[in-house]
Amino acid sequence: MALIALAADKGSPGVTTASVALAAVWPRRVLVAETDPAGGDLVYRSAAAHGGPLNPNTGMLSIAATARRGLVPDQLWDHTQPLSGGLDVLVGLGISEQAAGLAGIWPTLGRAFAQLADSPHAPADVIADCGRISGDSPVVELFPQAALVLLVARAEPESLARVRDRAAALAAKLHGGPRGAAALATPLIGVLLVADPANSAKLVHQVDDMLAAAQTGARVVGTLADDPTGADQLAGRRRGRLDKSMLIRSARKVTVDLYQQYGAAWSGPVAGAAGAGR
Repeated sequence: MALIALAADKGSPGVTTASVALAAVWPRRVLVAETDPAGGDLVYRSAAAHGGPLNPNTGMLSIAATARRGLVPDQLWDHTQPLSGGLDVLVGLGISEQAAGLAGIWPTLGRAFAQLADSPHAPADVIADCGRISGDSPVVELFPQAALVLLVARAEPESLARVRDRAAALAAKLHGGPRGAAALATPLIGVLLVADPANSAKLVHQVDDMLAAAQTGARVVGTLADDPTGADQLAGRRRGRLDKSMLIRSARKVTVDLYQQYGAAWSGPVAGAAGAGR
């Protein structure tokens, strides 16, 4: 299985952009699920494969009724839509008030996401865009089913301090307490930094030291380039060679590194992925 959950503590570090960028170069078939209880962004920023807008009523909103009767992983495909680049997406809620309709079914969704990779018909990994989280965010109920929880953070000191504290809080919630840097608890908790590539190596070392000192059990898994032009290309707002952008090149390195380290645990049927560089 491979459910990868991306989230942030506060601010707007680019969780949706990071989710789509990783999915665009993911080595297996992948589904992007917009699970942010505050609402999704893709319906506003991305076009559907047919060239028109995405349907806001097909996605997390439509799956709510189905999931209350139980959810077989392959049923997820009944609620997905392809983006213009071919990437499959489960469109998020329109407004936060709609999250009440998902109360109590987050664990059911988490299991379906995690088990989709083992589907005999249409296997895929799931990258869940969980948005900003806090201690009472219902989307955290997905995390026990995840293989990896990635906390997205920018390089500002306050953002790094918050991601350290959030990693420690998640370790206590998911693993029962603080852990040393060598602990291999499930789900793994990682940090994905959004930073200037020229300064990323030094920054990774500093943040890893900070995470270890706080006994979070988390570590930096990679850096995405802080690339507004690439983000606009990914969203279809700007023309250009997306596969040559710093954003996609850095996303490709992150996915390669993740699979080198954890790919054996995510083994299963491999299908072609649509996206940048394919």
